Amino acid sequence: MAIQTPIAPSRGEREREGITSWRIECLQAAGYDAEAAIVIALDRDVDLHRAVSLLERGCPPDLALQILF
Repeated sequence: MAIQTPIAPSRGEREREGITSWRIECLQAAGYDAEAAIVIALDRDVDLHRAVSLLERGCPPDLALQILF
C-alpha cells in the first residue's frame, strides 16, 4: 500500500480561492443569499459590479439571477 502525501494547493489555486471567497462576501453583503452568491461568484463570466449594481438599483435577487444568466 502506497502512502499518499497531500499536495498543497498552488499559489494560483490559493489566489483563486481567495478571490472567490471575496466575491461571495461582496455578493452576500449586497443582498444575495448564500447559494446565489456562490453560483455567481464561481462564474467568472459574471461581472461582480453588475451583479451588485442590480440589487443596489432595487432589482430583486431572483430577477437579478435571471438577468445575469
